[in-house]
Amino acid sequence: MSELFEVILRSYDERRRADLVAAYMAVEHAAEPVSEVRFAALREPALRRTVEQMLALSGRTLVRSEQTRWISGYRDDVAADLAQDPQCVLPVEERAVLTLVLIHSVAIPRAAGSLADDSWLSPYPTPMDELRRRTQLPLGELETSLRRLRLAGLVSQVKAGADDTGGFVPGPQFHRLTDAARRRLQEELILAAGPDSPLAAAIRARRRDRERDRGEIP
Repeated sequence: MSELFEVILRSYDERRRADLVAAYMAVEHAAEPVSEVRFAALREPALRRTVEQMLALSGRTLVRSEQTRWISGYRDDVAADLAQDPQCVLPVEERAVLTLVLIHSVAIPRAAGSLADDSWLSPYPTPMDELRRRTQLPLGELETSLRRLRLAGLVSQVKAGADDTGGFVPGPQFHRLTDAARRRLQEELILAAGPDSPLAAAIRARRRDRERDRGEIP
C-alpha cells in the first residue's frame, strides 16, 4: 500500500503516514461514512487534501456526509467515462427494479415531505408485493435482480417493524454519490416517475440548453 502512494507520502513521518493510510482504507472500504473524529487525516484539512490526492490515483474522491463524516466515491468525470462502458452498466432488468425501489422508497416519501431532499437512503422499504405488481419480470428474474443489487450494495433488504414484512431500500452505495451525481440521479428519477410532468419538461429543456452550449447539438 505505501509503495503505491510513495510520491505523495514521502514528506510525512511514519505516524502521519499511518494516519493517512488508515483514513484512506476507511473511506474506501467502510459500508457507511466514517466520522472524522476517529481519523486525524480526515479532521485536519491539509491531511484531508492528501487523502484526496491518494484517492485521485484511482479516479476517486472524498464525499462529505453530515458535515463531519466522509466516504469515497468516483469523481464525476470518471463516473461519466465508466457509464459509457457496457461492462459497467447494470442490465436493464436490474435498472428497472432499482428504479422501482427508488421511486417507492425515496421519490414518493420525498413528495409527501417525509424525506429530506438530499437523502438517497430511506427508512421506507418497498414491499416485495409492490415490486411484483409494478414489474413485468417473472418472479424468478425479479428475485435474481434483487439478489444481484444487494450484492452490489445498491439495495438493502430491511424490516420496517416487528410485525412488518419490510422490503427493499436503496443500499449503502448511495452514500458514495457526489453532489453532482445526486442531482443527476434526482433528475433521472423525476424523468422516470413523471415523464410528462412540467418538471420533467424543464429538465429536458435544461439539458438541451447545456448540450447546445457545448456544441453537441445544432
